[in-house]
This record gives sequence, structure tokens and C-alpha cells, in this order.
Amino acid sequence: MGDVVTANLPARDFDETVAFYERLGFEVEFRDAGWMILSRGALEIEFFPHPDLVPADSWFSACVRVADVDALHRAWSAAGLPDTGVPRMTAPKDEPFGMRMFALIDPNGSLLRCMAPLPD
Repeated sequence: MGDVVTANLPARDFDETVAFYERLGFEVEFRDAGWMILSRGALEIEFFPHPDLVPADSWFSACVRVADVDALHRAWSAAGLPDTGVPRMTAPKDEPFGMRMFALIDPNGSLLRCMAPLPD
């Protein structure tokens, strides 16, 4: 593996977090009482316990940069997430800053900004 930086996000409950992310195609790579790593191909997210987290007040986030954001959205749409509330997933849209992007909010209230560059 080359050089990598991974997101470190809070989880109120590791079991709940695993169940959610498994619906998106992630697998547990490592888990103990104080840390968890989930991966889906090259995508990797690390979690730390935060049992007192209030999802509606969460300010945690990460960017997920992929080559084809529409393909990722289609794959994750199979999970049947709503477009409001927590958790939720928005539709992809072209942004004025040159990216096509959608947002996913996990059950912990963490925001994943999923994006790919717009074609020239």
C-alpha cells in the first residue's frame, strides 16, 4: 500500500456502526474495545468509541474522494437510506468548485462528503 491518510470518526456503539457500514459494503479489518477499522476496497475509515456523542450535534466529517462518485452513490443506494434525518444520503450534484458530490450522514452524525472531479 502507498502513503495513506485515513479518517478517524466517533462511534457511539461499535456494533451499530458496523451494522450500518456493512450495508454500504464495508468489512471489519480490525476491532478491539478502543479502536475499529472498516474498509471497502481502498476506502478505509477508523473509529474510536464516543458513547456520549449526540448525533444531531456532531461536527465530525471526512472527504471520500473517488474516481466515479455516481457509481459509489448507486452502490450505496442499495442500503435504502432516506434523504432526511440521521442517517441519510443526498443525491449527487455538480458543485461550483469543480466537484460532483453527495453527502452521507452516518448514525453517529458524521458527515462523509463523497466527491469526484467534474470532467474538463
